[in-house]
Amino acid sequence: MIKFPGWGQRNNEGPPDLDEVMRNLSRKINNLFGKGSGNPPPNHTPSRSSPSNLPIIPIVLVVLLVWFGMGFYIVDQGSLGVVQRFGKFNETTESGPRWHLPYPIETVAVVNMEQIRRLEVGYRTNEGGGGKTKQPKESLMLTEDENIIDLQFAVQYNLKNAKDYLFNNRDTDDAVRSAAETAIREEVGKNTLDDLLQKGLQDTSARMQVILDSYKAGVNIISVTQQGAQPPEQVQEAFEDVNRANQDNQRLINEGQAYANDVIPKARGTASRLLAEAAGYKLKIESEARGNASRFDQILVQYNNAPEVTRQRLYLDAQEQILSSVSKVVVDQKAGNSLLYLPLDKLINASGANAPLQSQSMQSLNPQPPVAADTVPETDRTRDAFRSRDRESR
Repeated sequence: MIKFPGWGQRNNEGPPDLDEVMRNLSRKINNLFGKGSGNPPPNHTPSRSSPSNLPIIPIVLVVLLVWFGMGFYIVDQGSLGVVQRFGKFNETTESGPRWHLPYPIETVAVVNMEQIRRLEVGYRTNEGGGGKTKQPKESLMLTEDENIIDLQFAVQYNLKNAKDYLFNNRDTDDAVRSAAETAIREEVGKNTLDDLLQKGLQDTSARMQVILDSYKAGVNIISVTQQGAQPPEQVQEAFEDVNRANQDNQRLINEGQAYANDVIPKARGTASRLLAEAAGYKLKIESEARGNASRFDQILVQYNNAPEVTRQRLYLDAQEQILSSVSKVVVDQKAGNSLLYLPLDKLINASGANAPLQSQSMQSLNPQPPVAADTVPETDRTRDAFRSRDRESR
């Protein structure tokens, strides 16, 4: 406890004078640091206390402990600590509790390496999410066919080198925005306006990464997302009309292609079927012709050997073929059998079923002109010939 002179002498006279207390305290501090003067003030009363009564060493120790404790710091997970000694880079520390020489010898900057930072190019989102504001100086770009297009992008990045991030950049966002504009304008200058409006812009993150690595910015580009691509507002309606016309053109092309895909396979199938039927019909006719020719040659050989027998055989075969489809019954009266069994129901059914088929086949194969009223049908002639022969034989 510091003893102030005059306190014990005035216990019976009231509280001490504040000015005198301050003067005594100032004098003791000056004496402690060797600044005391040899001429005491006129009202000075010698004090019995000495400078050794002040606890200097504990105060110094407390100050040293406080200064030493200021060097402790904690690096979070996913962050790095960059230690600077007198403003110069010294080392990089990993996550966990760390210590460094306190200020002013060393300082520490903790950098979050995994934080995803977002940067907008060509527009700015209003505070509170109430829409966005265009930045024409950033968004208007010139295409290969000398047209102007309005492009808006969002860039996401994080850090990959804390030292480069702190010491090689004055403003990291400005560096990333400049690299993004450079890469995007370079890519836009290689494409036409129609390609950009219809297909969009290819990923430019690789080109941006090359530019930032050349700057040693310590930045890693994660993605570049296109937010909008449109012509300038002054000509936007005209471009929309062109886009609608292109869409109608593409729609008609697709409809025509679909119709062609439906009709052409059917036509090809029909053509293949007709070709197969024609080939089969050709083979059938040729085979029948060859068979008829071979049969005729065989009959000719037999006819040359026995003309009468061959002629009679041909006649009987023809009659058998003709009478097999006729519903008439020939009765031989010479047999003398008066009781005959005739299956009339089967004969009627057979004649009713064969008549239409024979008439159709005969009409299709041998169409005959209409017979005149005074012309005798061929069948009647054949019947008369049969009757005359029967009479002669009788």
